[in-house]
Amino acid sequence: MAEPLKNLLHPGLVKEMATHISRAAPDFDGGRFTELATAGMDALELMQRADRIRQALAQTLPADYPAASDILRRALPAEGTPGLSGWALLPVNQFVSEYGLAHFDLSLALLKALTPHFTAEFGIRRFIHADEDRALAEISGWVTDPNHHVRRLASEGTRPRLPWAMRLPGLVRNPHPILPILVALLDDPEDYVRRSVANSLNDIAKDHPALVADFVERHIEGASPARRQLLRHASRTLLKKGNAKALANFGFAAARGIEATLAVATPVVVFGDKLGFSIDVTNGDTAPQRLMIDYAIHHVKANGTLAQKVFKWKQLDLPAGARQTITRDHAIRAITTRVYYPGTHRIEVLINGATSASADFDLRME
Repeated sequence: MAEPLKNLLHPGLVKEMATHISRAAPDFDGGRFTELATAGMDALELMQRADRIRQALAQTLPADYPAASDILRRALPAEGTPGLSGWALLPVNQFVSEYGLAHFDLSLALLKALTPHFTAEFGIRRFIHADEDRALAEISGWVTDPNHHVRRLASEGTRPRLPWAMRLPGLVRNPHPILPILVALLDDPEDYVRRSVANSLNDIAKDHPALVADFVERHIEGASPARRQLLRHASRTLLKKGNAKALANFGFAAARGIEATLAVATPVVVFGDKLGFSIDVTNGDTAPQRLMIDYAIHHVKANGTLAQKVFKWKQLDLPAGARQTITRDHAIRAITTRVYYPGTHRIEVLINGATSASADFDLRME
């Protein structure tokens, strides 16, 4: 069984934090910090543990925020000397976010300094929310930083809908202020950074599909393979939804004369097994066609209604008059992001964003 996520923050890590902070500030009461941070820890989940440690930092570091900030900065790894790193910096993010707004520039500088050792994407969001213009003016300068973790922070920390983090409603409504950051990082040498740019654009596409489709159109001509991959990943939500412009950006026109026959090999699926299915695709047009074939599972919800989830399948160049059969097995097993319910589900095949065939299957929870 996998280790519970909450154990990423544990008493041993708290003791290590006390050691590193005491190195930076010999009068720091590491014993009291450890006692406060670990009190009742076993009963707490990950973010609760982080908040408990954040509170312990507030109770044991100097009340003067600039002094506390200086200690935390000196407790980071430096020149081969170990220091605060990894998940130990999650509560430090929270500390800076909670107490550092009145010291805006100092706090952003600290978050920039710690991000190579963990990430500061959670910590900077309250600063963006509090004063978007001021925060983005500083963050925009990070796109040319020699450290790729800092460059990634410029894109990841400004994502409008960053998972696990507070949403940025101002950027959800109007993402234009972060577009220059994303443009500057389109051709970053690190795939780690480019993936973040793609994820940010995909966030934006959920609220502003036309904006992202237009963005991709402007930046795809003459794109390198790496940039093209980024733009494709950025368009994944639009492509799954059959957005016509997003499809056209990657050479997929509306399908013409395409016939698809869906066959379900397992009309009854027992939970934990696989749904097997295949389609016969025929191009009845007089010209070859480039096809993007996806499928959607319409899962039964607790109230008996169906909820669609689209999955990528295959890209196919089909000559005029040609026919091809493709098969797929889709595992239906326990995952953390979905609760399964028995009943009649539906599978739907999408070709260039349009429904081409569908069929039902029954799920049994045995």
